[in-house]
Amino acid sequence: MIPAAFEYHRPSDMSGVLAILQEHGDDARVMAGGHSLIPMMKLRMAEVPHLIDLQDVGGLSGIMVGDTITIGAMTTQADIIDNDALAAAAPIMREAALQIADPQVRYMGTVGGNVANGDPGNDMPGLMQCLDASFTVVGPDGERSIPARDFYEAAYMTAREDDEVLTAVSFAKPAGGYAYEKQKRKIGDYATAAAAVQIVKDGGTCVSAAIAMTNLSDTPVYSQAASAALVGTSVDEAAVKAAVAAMLGDIDPVEDNRGPVAFKRHVAGVILARAIERAWSRA
Repeated sequence: MIPAAFEYHRPSDMSGVLAILQEHGDDARVMAGGHSLIPMMKLRMAEVPHLIDLQDVGGLSGIMVGDTITIGAMTTQADIIDNDALAAAAPIMREAALQIADPQVRYMGTVGGNVANGDPGNDMPGLMQCLDASFTVVGPDGERSIPARDFYEAAYMTAREDDEVLTAVSFAKPAGGYAYEKQKRKIGDYATAAAAVQIVKDGGTCVSAAIAMTNLSDTPVYSQAASAALVGTSVDEAAVKAAVAAMLGDIDPVEDNRGPVAFKRHVAGVILARAIERAWSRA
């Protein structure tokens, strides 16, 4: 299909981006890689009279690795996969990025685009909640930071204001074992269910855990109850079952072409159990 008519803007700096956003208000949207927004425009699910392409805006890409890891919003999934320092510091990032869509999409799809538009099927939002990341946004009133766990309000609705642009994500260097587990119908599809898990072990006991899941509600689901079910245990079968039960209490899937609700809940349980067991084996 063909999108409705729109005016294309390609500013060279952030001040230019913000000026267009302020001038046109709700009629303007920013675009990073375009893999979420352009299909919605082509299907007439989104009408954007003024499209602002961020490709020429400097300073929005790059990966800085230290005790805190910062990833520019225009950094692509391929950049994440290829960055050895990031893979050493936060290997779950590469593991997740390799499961996003296909190589063609990963060479254009960006971290910022994946997290900013609030699509409940995207992989990075749940992962960022698992990592307790923060999102940096810039608007006419300056810069602010929003925790990933507070960012998503409903499907395609976030805490970012319409005249703000997400410029970076950052999170503390994660410790312990990790896993990103995903079930999908075919290459390139959204997940039927996906789970991001980080676990820290001391001796044979779990001392901290973070668990988030994707595409099982109208927002990504970070489950404090599922994480707490593992802490203080040896992550044995009973603990895994308790964590799965807690997560199943937090999700709210709907029937669609990936299956009925009962099937999605079953898949969610299987995927989460696998992710917990794999993360524990790496802890």
